[in-house]
Amino acid sequence: MKTILICTDGSSFAESVYKYGAWFAIQLNAKLNVLFVTDIQSQKVSSTGNLSGSIGLGASENLLNELVNLEHEKAKLNNQRARLILQNASEALTSEGIKDFQLTNKTGFLVDCFHEFEENSDLIVLGKGGETADFGFGHLGANVDRIVRSSSKPCLVTPREFKTIERILIAYDGSLSGQKILQFLGDYPCFQNLEIHLLTVAKSNSDQTALARLNEAKQWLQRARFEPVCSLLEGEPEKAIVNYITQQDISLLLMGAYGHSRIRHLVIGSTTTQILQSSNIPVLVFR
Repeated sequence: MKTILICTDGSSFAESVYKYGAWFAIQLNAKLNVLFVTDIQSQKVSSTGNLSGSIGLGASENLLNELVNLEHEKAKLNNQRARLILQNASEALTSEGIKDFQLTNKTGFLVDCFHEFEENSDLIVLGKGGETADFGFGHLGANVDRIVRSSSKPCLVTPREFKTIERILIAYDGSLSGQKILQFLGDYPCFQNLEIHLLTVAKSNSDQTALARLNEAKQWLQRARFEPVCSLLEGEPEKAIVNYITQQDISLLLMGAYGHSRIRHLVIGSTTTQILQSSNIPVLVFR
């Protein structure tokens, strides 16, 4: 892995994002790129429109001049805010022992700017919520949901609080994304120092197909010199996974992204969305 992209907005999730980004950078020997996007809408002010008929031509011109000056002031404040946020990111990463990182500020919309940087990144790190997180507890930030759904790269979605990673849970379903998770772990021997849990959830704990998938994944990990703790649980995937995380004190979840149809997402959501919403640990999502 060469580059990890950290997306920040300076919110209460930012400190955790930096710490998790630093942890992965150290483990994977990767450099970091921190991206802060100044929302272009925050620099716009209301237009006077054609007000000359109601407030007079002179008054309209004066108001327009005031609005232009206000727009300039807002641009200055946004530039100062961007510098402060990136300075905080620099200090946070430096305190974590990171020396190789880049700070980038763009103006526009994150979901649009993101793909420009995603192409040259191997892992994306972003907070579960954003600036309005306190007003929507338990919900994903709009940018997070859109990025995780659209990104072709693994995305690490972090909670508000940092927790040292000691136990990793693989939610395995035998899919292509599940196989990518196994390959990811196999590519980086550093994870062998951690406790690895392998979990498959099925409608019945006697499901032979699910059991076969679990055994195949277990054997693959053993060949890669892991000794996973394996479990086959019966029930709804999101409930079983969340309960397992709590019971086993899991500190990082690896899972596939959005395995069902787009229509199902719109009607009843998905396991991925529900777990991202309810989880209080970082979730590394693979497509």
